[in-house]
Amino acid sequence: MISHAESVEENNTALLHLLGMKNPFVQREIFLCAIDRFPENRHLICMQSYTFIVESSENRERIDTLLAGRADITRSQIQKYIAGGNVLVNDEVIRQNYKVKTGDRILLRIAEKEAEGLVPEQIPLQILHEDSHLIVVNKPPAMVVYPAAGHSHGTLMNALAYHCKDLPAPGGPLRPGIVHRLDKDTSGVMVIALEEKAYYNLSEQFRQRMIARKYLALVYGSIRKNAGMIETRIGRSASDRKKMSTRVRRGKAAVTTWRVIERFGTATFIEAKLGTGRTHQIRVHFASIGHPVLGDRTYGRKIEVEGKSKEKGMMKITFPRQMLHAEVLGFTHPETGEYLEFSIPAPEDMMQKIEELRKTAAS
Repeated sequence: MISHAESVEENNTALLHLLGMKNPFVQREIFLCAIDRFPENRHLICMQSYTFIVESSENRERIDTLLAGRADITRSQIQKYIAGGNVLVNDEVIRQNYKVKTGDRILLRIAEKEAEGLVPEQIPLQILHEDSHLIVVNKPPAMVVYPAAGHSHGTLMNALAYHCKDLPAPGGPLRPGIVHRLDKDTSGVMVIALEEKAYYNLSEQFRQRMIARKYLALVYGSIRKNAGMIETRIGRSASDRKKMSTRVRRGKAAVTTWRVIERFGTATFIEAKLGTGRTHQIRVHFASIGHPVLGDRTYGRKIEVEGKSKEKGMMKITFPRQMLHAEVLGFTHPETGEYLEFSIPAPEDMMQKIEELRKTAAS
C-alpha cells in the first residue's frame, strides 16, 4: 500500500517532470504544485517552498519544535506537514521525532492558501547600506524583527517588504532573508539577505562565528573589574521555557567579553563583544553575575535606580526598555569578498539615560 506521504511525493515528482525539472528536491525557492486527486475537487494546490539551514545552537533539537519556532507555525501543524511528506531534510523524508544536526538543510512546503505572507507597510527605515545582495539597517528600539503572535504588523520585515518589494523566500514565510535577529527592545545594526546566495553565505558566517558584533549596554550596579570574560553554558530555563538560563545541565557554550566604558555608581556603561550567539546571551550573562541590563523585565527586573543630583536632589531614573544596543556589525560581503563593518551610535533614549546617570554620579 502506498502511504499518503509517498502519494504526495509521486504527484510532485510527476508534475516537476512535466515542468522539465529533473530533481524533485530542487533547493531553490519555487512554487511546487501537487494534483488533488479527489474527484469532487480536481484543481491545483500551489505549494510555497521554504528552506532553512540548521545553526549550531539548534543542534539535536526536534525538527517539529525547531520549525514551529523558525516558521511561526504551530507544532501540531508542522507534524501534519511531516506526515504529509512536506518536510524534507537533506532531500529525505523524516520522522516527526527526528533530531536535527548542524548544517542540515530543511525544506518546508506549505499550501499557498495556508502560507502567511508579509504585509508591506510604509514604515521609515534607516538604511546604512543596500545592494542587490543584502541590506543593512539600524533597527530602532520597540520594533519587532518579524511578525509573530501578538505582533502581526509594524515589524522590521513589514517595512522591508514595502521597501524591497520582492524579498527572497529562504528563512521562512514571515522572515525571508533573516540570518540573525535582535530582541524587540534592543536597537542597532542588522543585516538581511536579499537573495539566496547571500542568505546561505551569511548564515554560514554566523554559524562559523566569523561575524564581528559589538554591543553597548547599561547594567545595574558598579562592576569592580575594568574588563573581563563571561563563559558559561546557556539553555532553556527549567522553570520557564520562554527564558534562557546559565543554570542548566545541558546547554550551549556561550562566551561574552566586556570592558567598562564609564561608571556611575548605581550603574555601569559597558561594551560587550559576542564570542557566540546564544539567545538573549548578553542579557543572561550579565544577570548571572549580578549586573542585569537595566530595564530588562525578563532577566533581573532592574527597571530603576536612585541617585542624587545637585539640581534635583534625590531622584529616580526609570528605564522603560532594556538598555542594550548593537553598535557594530562586521562581515564579509557574500559576492565581493570585501570585509564590511557598520557602526551606529546608541539611540537618543539610551543617551538621555546616560546623561541622567552622569548628573547623579557627579554629585
